Amino acid sequence: MRVLGLAVVGSLIFATSAMAQKSVDRLYVMDCGHNAATDQSRWSPGVNVGKPIELSDNCYLIRHGTQWLLWDTGYPDAVADKPLESAVGKATRPKKLAAQLAEVGVKPEDIAFVAVSHTHGDHVGNVDMFPASMLLIQKAEADFAFAEGKTPPFKKDRPTKLLAGDFDVFGDGSVVVLSTPGHTPGHQSLLVHLAKTGWIVLSGDAAHFKDNWDNRRVASMNTSPEQTAASYKRIADTLAEKKAELWINHDKPQSTAQKRSPQFYD
Repeated sequence: MRVLGLAVVGSLIFATSAMAQKSVDRLYVMDCGHNAATDQSRWSPGVNVGKPIELSDNCYLIRHGTQWLLWDTGYPDAVADKPLESAVGKATRPKKLAAQLAEVGVKPEDIAFVAVSHTHGDHVGNVDMFPASMLLIQKAEADFAFAEGKTPPFKKDRPTKLLAGDFDVFGDGSVVVLSTPGHTPGHQSLLVHLAKTGWIVLSGDAAHFKDNWDNRRVASMNTSPEQTAASYKRIADTLAEKKAELWINHDKPQSTAQKRSPQFYD
């Protein structure tokens, strides 16, 4: 990776009260896939064994002045042409990410930052669509994803900022990457402030659906139950402090109720 910086931040960056009121201009919720999963207990061990579940998969496009940030990239656009079937379920894409960006007048080269919650395939499927964008990823996640013997999730030679904790993306407190490991070693969430909507935490796969969040369950594939528990508390504390909404990427009922791109939150 062409690493352009290492952000080492020991705790959450909350700016001064004046800076904390800074906000982004728009947030678009984009449909980046769907998973008709065969067994819910993969994500809720011992609960609803053998019960199917429909999971959403979202990407979030954020405008901050003249700059754009894309949070997660979903399943590869190729899945729109050829669905993926596995033991887990059937993955589909009703609409390609490229087409959704075009709907709002954004080209891949317009994206200044691509930040990924983690490196599972349903979140990084289109990272290579943005070869000039700065990739924001935890160093622990990059080490995990590009470990010897693993298939790389995307091209390694690209602009990359390796993080070692939280990161204030635009320097004004309006968008802050939160380190929330446990699902993977370098999993991260995103704290976003909108003038009308308020604060939102985009939680990636910290929890896969609301029932798991409410019961603080640890998914079977998580790399660390202890880190997961700490990250649950971290997110809960942030929600309380900021009076923020929790947006759970794979929770289909919540996603269905949200405004979808080209509509937006402001």
